[in-house]
Amino acid sequence: MERKMKLGMDVVNFNAGGIDVGSRSHFVAVGQELEDVKEFGVYAEDLTALCQWLLECSVTTVAMESTGDYWQNLYTELIGFGFEVVLANGKFTKNAKGKKTDVKDCRWIQKLHTLGLLTGSFLPDLATEQLRTYCRQRGNWIELASSATHKMQKFLKLLNFRLDVVVKDVCGLTGMRIIEDICKGNLDPYELAEHRHYNCRKPKEEIARALHGNNREDYLFGLQQELQNYRFCQRKIKACDKEIERTIKRYIIANPETKKLRTTEKPHKRINKNAPDIKNMNQLAFRYFDGVDLFAIEGLSHASILSIMSEIGPEGFKKFHSAKHFTSWLRLAPNNKISGGKVLSNRVPKGSNRMKIALRQAANAIGNLKDTHLSDFFRRIAFRRGRHSAVSATARKLAVIIWNMVTKKVPYDPPRPYLFLDQKRKMGLVKRIKKQIDKFELKPEELGFCKHLKTST
Repeated sequence: MERKMKLGMDVVNFNAGGIDVGSRSHFVAVGQELEDVKEFGVYAEDLTALCQWLLECSVTTVAMESTGDYWQNLYTELIGFGFEVVLANGKFTKNAKGKKTDVKDCRWIQKLHTLGLLTGSFLPDLATEQLRTYCRQRGNWIELASSATHKMQKFLKLLNFRLDVVVKDVCGLTGMRIIEDICKGNLDPYELAEHRHYNCRKPKEEIARALHGNNREDYLFGLQQELQNYRFCQRKIKACDKEIERTIKRYIIANPETKKLRTTEKPHKRINKNAPDIKNMNQLAFRYFDGVDLFAIEGLSHASILSIMSEIGPEGFKKFHSAKHFTSWLRLAPNNKISGGKVLSNRVPKGSNRMKIALRQAANAIGNLKDTHLSDFFRRIAFRRGRHSAVSATARKLAVIIWNMVTKKVPYDPPRPYLFLDQKRKMGLVKRIKKQIDKFELKPEELGFCKHLKTST
């Protein structure tokens, strides 16, 4: 007679609940029976009633999916009531059997969380989250300003004002002066050319030749409106910069021991027009990261540092146990798939976030530098695998360097320059010769160096 075996799993989280988050209602499960499931609305009083019901059911920990933006208010309410909340990625809760319903989903989430099979997503602290809101809003305005710039270029081409040919940046000093004068009604090409900035490469004569247009009123009307949109976006970007600077200084004031920290100036760091308008960004970032100078890394710009400050913050690095975990979260580490002892795939997984984009942009800038440790690393990878792979590899290396600097409080100390094989052999030969000279206590006269110097003079 065959004996039946039952394989059970240990309960990890006692008194656990599961929530299926929705746009109009939330389904909450505190057990696997139908009477253990209850539906709540999304208003403030409904969220309070949900938390009170969980307290009545003796629930101490709750798991839910990160569905859109619907989870945020509920998450804040649960934290306020003292629950331990696990915000899980939706891809880890998809494998439920049978027809998909909200009731089955919340019960499945509750079951997985009870057995300890769900892991929480990364969430920054409150100060970093507030800074992230301002920085992301600033990024939205930059995208809108870029769209207005493209539309201005389009109307200029329709007017046959080929400003894009004679000016490198249409929204630069020369370009904006000319566009503003055109919108005021001045269409004389020679008077418009007088707005040339002294840094502009093209002479006034060539600029005037490019500004003979057809002067259509409908295109001029469209250009005027896009110029107004561009100015409006620029005002909003400056307002975001003020809030960002105020938030950073408020964080530094809350930590008075960091006020005395100072670092060296970085005049070599170039500031473009989209860089945040924040005074002493170098010193503020040094104090924000408690004496860690991220500006010392070549390739990191003001926008890159601001992305690191707003997306993860100084406390967020501590949530990753190692640099490998950090690079894996950024989706910059290879995703090794092994079966039967054979590597089936080691490609970098798909997916992106704002910090990964910032590191890849910094890596691409490093590829254009010369005679630095990271640029040499970039060129070695690009020679073997191509520039696209070099950008990913350098971005991962940057992430490892930044994690070690912030968590271990170590300065950026790049190793010696990369040596090729013939250079290594030459240095090894010189070392061996020096050892032999020291071993036998040889003098220059015995080696014939003095005779050689006399004959050469």
